[in-house]
Amino acid sequence: MKIYTKKGDQGMTGLFGGKRVYKDDTRVNCYGTLDEVNSTIGLLRVKLGADHPWQANLHRIQKDMMDMMSHLARPSDCKKENSNPRPTEGAAFCEQWIDELEGAMKTASDYFLLPGGNEVSALCHVVRTQMRRGERLLVTLMKEDTVEDYIPAYINRLSDLFFTLSRAEMDQAGVAEEKWQLFLYKRIKRPD
Repeated sequence: MKIYTKKGDQGMTGLFGGKRVYKDDTRVNCYGTLDEVNSTIGLLRVKLGADHPWQANLHRIQKDMMDMMSHLARPSDCKKENSNPRPTEGAAFCEQWIDELEGAMKTASDYFLLPGGNEVSALCHVVRTQMRRGERLLVTLMKEDTVEDYIPAYINRLSDLFFTLSRAEMDQAGVAEEKWQLFLYKRIKRPD
């Protein structure tokens, strides 16, 4: 099978079901951004090494991302059923992992943090910000067509998860967090 189709040369691409749209279509932009996220998670996995304890969960997330992208590439009026799995428990999976990571950390944070710390932590922040961009595009797509509820919930939790992974990495490495300022609710003094 050849990798090229000779059909996208005019700025168009095909969606599941055969509909052709421009490559800057909201739907294509959305699942394309999630594809970028998935590639960055792949880079993170390489940086971590094969024996790192995060590998299995990150591998699951990458597979779930592929499944979600396949669903996003299929307009709601497409008659053909999508046989790819629906990772409907993704948000709960993220929440459980976040709770485990936070429970193992030596310190909590009440501050907005500057992204960085070390290479792995910084890469987790790149994933987090790419995920937020994907989430914004997903919201735009949701204004144009229906999207299954589990997808925006999972995408939102994934950005929270990668923030927590960045902190967990710094905690484990003994690298101090660079604080910017307290969370707003911490800065507001309540009257006695």
